[in-house]
Amino acid sequence: MSLKDAKVGGIYQVVGMQAEKKTMRRLEALGILEGTRMEVLNRKRNGTAIIKVRGTRWAFGSDIAAGIKVEEYAV
Repeated sequence: MSLKDAKVGGIYQVVGMQAEKKTMRRLEALGILEGTRMEVLNRKRNGTAIIKVRGTRWAFGSDIAAGIKVEEYAV
């Protein structure tokens, strides 16, 4: 599933990403790579996803969130 479809309050792990090369480099610089664990804090009606990664909150628009593939994190 994509980050855009993830449930609020869920903890997920990144399993893949599809975006422009420039966007991919920015995500990597923010520490969002395959295997990164994140918590979905909120989702807005316009598709924006607000996540928490390593104690930092990030907001991604629907286009970027759709390109981040995640699966539920098994504790």
